Amino acid sequence: MDLMDLTGYRELWRTPGVIAMLVAALTARLPVTTTIVPLAFLAKDASGNFGWAGVVAGAYAIGTAVASPLWSRMVDRRDGRWVVIATGTAWSGLMAGVALLPDAWFRLLPVAAALTGLFVAPVTSAARSTWPRLVQGARLRTLYALDATATELLFVIGPMLGAIVVSVVSPRAGLLGCAVGAAVTIWWFGLKQQPRAANPQATVEPRPTVRALLWHRHRLPMLIAFACMLMGFASMSIGIVAFADHHGNRLIAGVLEMLCALGSLIGGLVSGALPGGKDSYLWRRMLVYTVLITGCVFATSSVVALAAMMFAAGLLIAPTTGALYERLGVLTPESARTEIFGWMFSGGMIGNAIGSAVAGAVVEIFGVRYAWALMAALALVGTLAVLRVPPHRAVESTVASAPVAA
Repeated sequence: MDLMDLTGYRELWRTPGVIAMLVAALTARLPVTTTIVPLAFLAKDASGNFGWAGVVAGAYAIGTAVASPLWSRMVDRRDGRWVVIATGTAWSGLMAGVALLPDAWFRLLPVAAALTGLFVAPVTSAARSTWPRLVQGARLRTLYALDATATELLFVIGPMLGAIVVSVVSPRAGLLGCAVGAAVTIWWFGLKQQPRAANPQATVEPRPTVRALLWHRHRLPMLIAFACMLMGFASMSIGIVAFADHHGNRLIAGVLEMLCALGSLIGGLVSGALPGGKDSYLWRRMLVYTVLITGCVFATSSVVALAAMMFAAGLLIAPTTGALYERLGVLTPESARTEIFGWMFSGGMIGNAIGSAVAGAVVEIFGVRYAWALMAALALVGTLAVLRVPPHRAVESTVASAPVAA
């Protein structure tokens, strides 16, 4: 059997609507991922300290985490395209208002940022809930792996673009650019959403309550595992910054982040090209990821050793998150699939915030290497949580899957 099979990528390219939807989703998410850098610098310039920038960024994250499940639930119950367009338009207007807020009013920035965060369009959850309607079997696993890989790129390219605009022009210009870009791209993505009338399954199928949706023997463990991963990523970021500062060269932080992202990109592309001849268990990927992260704990004595381990650990990030997306999507009813991804995103945001706070204290008390020790412990918790999640069966990959017309 071939170790690599590019048939999945070729079939995705030929499947009507898949590539256009993927490109639309990525471009719609790019302005939002670009926002955080100019927003932080705007708060810092207006107030004169980075502490206030952290408060503003935290308020924005809280607003996003609170509203994400609500908008995602509404997408499942109403015409999703207008929910996406309405929230995207509101977000663009509010972000433009934040950009134009006078410096003297900097104390209002946390409130304005939280209000803007409440209207982040549910692009991510809407896109990931769409994939099972377009493809199935092996192609679905490939598409989720590609989605996870592209998301890694967004979180590299977005902040970099924001930093460039802040350096060359100003934070205000960066936020205004994000507002204009989101108004156009989110509208385009929204128009590509499947109308409610064209998807009768969503109206016939019983809609679970929030309790029934979340308190499930498979879905809840996967949400916990994803939150643990995001907490771990936040811990890793704090550890990288502390490691670079300890060595007296901040450039090291950028190099380590880049190598980890590069590893994730390669791992995601390879994962999507695997032939799928065997059952794929989520816990196995989580376990390998945990082992590689544990290796980082013992590599902090050397820049080269840590760089190599960060690249190796990155190889499992996109494949593991992609498998989480795929299993969660398949094991959730069509009528609540967008909502469950909204809860997943919200839990990830909360986990990220908690991870940053805890990791900062851990590094201060115990030392740099314990940021990765915390990340490994969280990954182990995630692994144990998903032990009973059903695998992606090899037989699913051999079933012919005709695309569903959008």
